Amino acid sequence: MLFTACQKNAITGRRSFSLIPESEMIAMSLTQYNKFLEEHYPLPAYDKNTILVKTVGLKIQRAVEKYYSDKGLSNQLSGFQWEFNLVKENVVNAWCMPGGKVVVYTGLLPITQDESSLAIVMGHEIAHAIAGHGNERMSQGMLVEFGGKVLSIALQQKPAITQELFQQAYGLSTGLGILKYSRNQETEADKMGLIFAALGGYNPEVAIAFWERMAKEGGGQKPPEMLSTHPSDDKRILALKAFMPEAKKYYKLN
Repeated sequence: MLFTACQKNAITGRRSFSLIPESEMIAMSLTQYNKFLEEHYPLPAYDKNTILVKTVGLKIQRAVEKYYSDKGLSNQLSGFQWEFNLVKENVVNAWCMPGGKVVVYTGLLPITQDESSLAIVMGHEIAHAIAGHGNERMSQGMLVEFGGKVLSIALQQKPAITQELFQQAYGLSTGLGILKYSRNQETEADKMGLIFAALGGYNPEVAIAFWERMAKEGGGQKPPEMLSTHPSDDKRILALKAFMPEAKKYYKLN
């Protein structure tokens, strides 16, 4: 089981542990996303900040589709139904479910400060979903909770725990303890997110100032929700600076 669950990601080139077919993850995300929006009301479409989030989201969506098309991998985006919503909560966070279901919290906007920095965050979160990082985290959680049972059986036997694992994998709740992204996953999302933002027409260099603002936001107190699973430190910023010349190549294409 462990052997067959390890698959090579066509974009990152890294072998990852995934028990759950992406089609099942996308199907589950449709249910969980709608449930979330019923409990956390999104701001209306005419709100200026909602318009901003949807504008950035559409540009990143097109960038992702172009990136995959150029590599002959458009079939890997099959089943995606992109959606971008802004939720009015004082939480410094954003996330993306499989299939392109994205939520940004209003508490993040004072730190992003501008459209380009918002694109860095949304590109980063979309990259996590595109790279299957949530699938990896949920698969690891299922291995611990259920001994590797397939999703359909786990849902039948313990639906509440299975749904909680899904929510944990995508940063929606904290009921089972944080399922943290690994250093490799963070690095992949940082790099892919910069590329997606750059292809969307945003200068990737703004990422440095944004992550520095995020690091200061903690101020020695409890860190923002985003930093509980998205570590921001000197090594990360150095890695971003090192990758910046590559990311800027995509920005110059615009």
